Amino acid sequence: MIVVFDLELTAWPGSAERNWSAPGEHPEIIQIGAVRLDENLDEVAAVDLAVKPRLNPILSDYIKDLTGITQERIDGEGIDLGDALARLAALADGAHALCCNGGDAQWIDRNVTLAGIANPLAGALFVNVSPHFRRATGRGTHVVSSSLPEVFGFSDTGRAHDGLADARAIAEALRRTLPRKSPSTLIAILESP
Repeated sequence: MIVVFDLELTAWPGSAERNWSAPGEHPEIIQIGAVRLDENLDEVAAVDLAVKPRLNPILSDYIKDLTGITQERIDGEGIDLGDALARLAALADGAHALCCNGGDAQWIDRNVTLAGIANPLAGALFVNVSPHFRRATGRGTHVVSSSLPEVFGFSDTGRAHDGLADARAIAEALRRTLPRKSPSTLIAILESP
């Protein structure tokens, strides 16, 4: 079994290009979407977690427009980062790896440091599937999760830049590009350069 996850972060116009280096910009996790896949890469469980940012509790109009995440959702459903990561860890319990399309594992590390909390996912095997998708498409650049349906020719899994929809898009792209083999074989394929 593997878990595929995607994060959404606080952001402002140009913050990603600046690597969140402007004063007061912190890339805090505001959504975790994740799906647990069985040996056949079929979804068997999912989580969609709203996370309350600590340093910038009011979302920018930019990120609300990009993701569709509302301030009302964050205020009403949002949970603390530590609780959200613990729920992701529970979903990943017994899984062979946590897969993401890009640097989401590093965002988790950066967020636990920002929050000054222990990482409940410390020691987990994280696999960035971006190199696999570049090989599968013959592209030299990263294929963003929200464009995977178009690139691999399947129906949209939901709104672009929604953590759960993007996690499901990653999972579907993996189904279309990986042979059905043992989880350890799949991980070896995903980790190859």
